[in-house]
Amino acid sequence: MPESVVTLVSIFISQEDEDERQEKESVQAKEDGLEGDKYRGFTRVAKSWDSEPKGTVRRNERQWSAVSMEDLAEIASKMDLAEPLAAQTLGANFCLEGAPGLSVLPRGSKLVFPSGAVLMVEEETMPCAEMGDEIERIHTTRSGSKVKGKMFPKHAIGLRGTLGFVDVAGEIKVGDKVLIRSTEV
Repeated sequence: MPESVVTLVSIFISQEDEDERQEKESVQAKEDGLEGDKYRGFTRVAKSWDSEPKGTVRRNERQWSAVSMEDLAEIASKMDLAEPLAAQTLGANFCLEGAPGLSVLPRGSKLVFPSGAVLMVEEETMPCAEMGDEIERIHTTRSGSKVKGKMFPKHAIGLRGTLGFVDVAGEIKVGDKVLIRSTEV
């Protein structure tokens, strides 16, 4: 799938030191990330999962993150969730519809918006145990059993979304038709 057109259904931004993401109708993508978002910046500090020593200042490859409605539905099904899994529960900035396989887009793929904004894909977002704990806390199962949050990382591999950086600045709005240009041949 070298090119496809999908729809942006929601935008979420969170301020520094906030876990909760606020839903927005639009956001300005700037060269250093999304305006107002805590992940904005050209650099970031390495975390325990990075190959660099923790605390090292390095390039910020995670200025934005996105998930697809289809991938969220698949995770919810695998986890037997009674309610839909929401993009903001996973900490995503964007949720796209019509984009199954978004999570496994190859590095260098682009999301092109009507304003001319372009987001470059860096890598798949890896699922983490903390999000599983949050899913367990707020969700129930269809079968009535307890949600097994610790299974989230296993169920979400290849479905957790993608992340990257802003390649070209511009406005991004809910309802935008987004052209996905995959580097996959």
